[in-house]
Amino acid sequence: MAKIDLFDPKWVDMVFADKNRAYGAYELRKGTSGRNIKALVILLVAALAIGGFLAWKVFEEQREAERIARMEALELSKMQEQAREKKEQPKIEKQIEPEKVKEVVRETQKFTAPVIKKDELVKEENQLTNQADLKEDVAVGAKDQEGTKDRLTEAIKVEEEVGTPPPPEPKKEVAEKIFEVVEKQPTFKGNINSWLSQNLRYPADAQENNIEGKVIVQFVVEKDGSVSQVKAVRSPDPSLEKEAVRVVSMMPKWSPGINNGQPVRFKYTLPVSFKLQ
Repeated sequence: MAKIDLFDPKWVDMVFADKNRAYGAYELRKGTSGRNIKALVILLVAALAIGGFLAWKVFEEQREAERIARMEALELSKMQEQAREKKEQPKIEKQIEPEKVKEVVRETQKFTAPVIKKDELVKEENQLTNQADLKEDVAVGAKDQEGTKDRLTEAIKVEEEVGTPPPPEPKKEVAEKIFEVVEKQPTFKGNINSWLSQNLRYPADAQENNIEGKVIVQFVVEKDGSVSQVKAVRSPDPSLEKEAVRVVSMMPKWSPGINNGQPVRFKYTLPVSFKLQ
């Protein structure tokens, strides 16, 4: 018996050679090969589409992970460079200002030695002062000079009281500065992934449409550890973005970032993942 090709429509004509072809089975069997080919083509196209979509998703996740890793490496290198520069800076010793001294001198009056002249050359109003006319409480010197009349005092050192000025208050722009690189980054008090999984609610419309992905959220950790200025910089869907911003905004206080031994404001980037089970 010769082998029959079931995909060849000729075998149907052989089977229904002497039978009623209007019954319906003839037309049904006549289109079997065409339907089989269409089914195979549809199956192949669906497999290619699903495989391409999965490959694209894997590529996107790998690229996002590489970008976050590059950002973290860049921040780490900046921190190391800043710490190295801080170590290399020479310590400037505080210069002590010399003690301010005010010299106090004796009061003196000029003494003019007497000159012997004839009586007719001397006028009463121009008679020269002799030692008997000098003041008793004023020292004799080469010139007239104001000062203290204390005979036991030649020079007195007077220390001026100089109070230590209070340290200047930090400028407003420095106090309000938002840092991106600090000596110690802020940390979440606990397991942040566990906290997010407990508080995230998967949006219904995104769940119905099988939408997954990561929402990149940026926010500021204030000096007291509170979270502010929450915004999404990248999101695969508006509903996922809204939910990520809502959850991050209700976070408890963090341990703030530290720079130069003081708490500072810090800009933090956090990926929030949405994945259907």
